[in-house]
Amino acid sequence: MEKIDFFTLISIIVAVVVVWKLRSVLGRRTGDEEARIERYRAERRQQGAPTSPSDNVVTLPRRDRDHAEPDSGEDVAVADAEERIKAFPGVNAEVRRGLLEIAKRDPAFDPESFVQGARQAYEMIVTAFAEGNRKLLKGLISKDVFDGFTRAMSDREDRGEQIDQSFVGINKADILESDVKSGTGSITVRFVSQLISATRDRAGAIITGDPQRIKEVTDIWTFSRDVSTEHALANPNWRLVETQSPA
Repeated sequence: MEKIDFFTLISIIVAVVVVWKLRSVLGRRTGDEEARIERYRAERRQQGAPTSPSDNVVTLPRRDRDHAEPDSGEDVAVADAEERIKAFPGVNAEVRRGLLEIAKRDPAFDPESFVQGARQAYEMIVTAFAEGNRKLLKGLISKDVFDGFTRAMSDREDRGEQIDQSFVGINKADILESDVKSGTGSITVRFVSQLISATRDRAGAIITGDPQRIKEVTDIWTFSRDVSTEHALANPNWRLVETQSPA
């Protein structure tokens, strides 16, 4: 036990001496640090890079990436839009090319958000037409389509007819076509919806439809938007420019 205690005591003394030596060195400048910093700043000045107090920190090199980073924020936005379009399901190669052309002009374009907006617009337009709400329609459709809808509503009103309609929902909304021509982006969507609709005459008798039956309706609508200039892109709204029935 006495031998063990003696060696333990020697070990403690050695450890204390080592720690004391380390403490006398660690944290103390050797005089070379300032010289290294000045050499680094001189190299930065020769490269034309600005110097500042933050130059005491050297930026570590980044890992190599599979693809070079775009040169500007606009390029980044376009690349992000292209990735969204490439990941968008349910469209063929031709439609995807058209969507990419739109995204090149409007990096904020997102096909999923467009379809959601188109679904809302479809319900609003169908309901407004049945109610004869010209004010609401005017803000959602082009002049040519508005003129056609107005004539149909006026003829209906002249005959004293009224549409009783309930919008049940939209089963599908698929993009069929997309392109950019003369600075105008166009997207054609096929809607498959469910409606309860009946048309009544002046006396209230049912002429067409059934107020008790859900009917499936298919419409093919084309929406367009000016994407030619920055000023045009400030208006994100798409308008209905053409309607057609399925073949």
